[in-house]
Amino acid sequence: AEAPAPAPGAGGDVVGRVIAAANEIATTPYVWGGGHGGASGGYDCSGSISYALAAGGLLSSPLDSTGFMSWGEPGPGQRITVYANSGHAFMVVDGRRFDTSALSGGGTRWTSASRSTAGFVARHPPGY
Repeated sequence: AEAPAPAPGAGGDVVGRVIAAANEIATTPYVWGGGHGGASGGYDCSGSISYALAAGGLLSSPLDSTGFMSWGEPGPGQRITVYANSGHAFMVVDGRRFDTSALSGGGTRWTSASRSTAGFVARHPPGY
């Protein structure tokens, strides 16, 4: 389960930084509240997304899954989409899903397997 390769073109540097940061933590354990400040040894769903988006300059402070429900612009993005509800968040970057639920299946947060987005709000960073 490899991360997507940054595609050339608009936003490649930003998207590349998001992917690189996501890769840094892709195999770290799931820890509830992880990634929201303090040393935790792992990241939860929204903490891992917050970490990756912050590295791309798209987020200034961590958000929980509820916070992602109103973050950015509504609807799917062209390169990055965050799906969130009150209990979970995951993102899709250039067609690959970055999701803590993928850890059990392949040991990494990246997966090419899709999941239902029913019950989730789709949001994206402006321009991406």
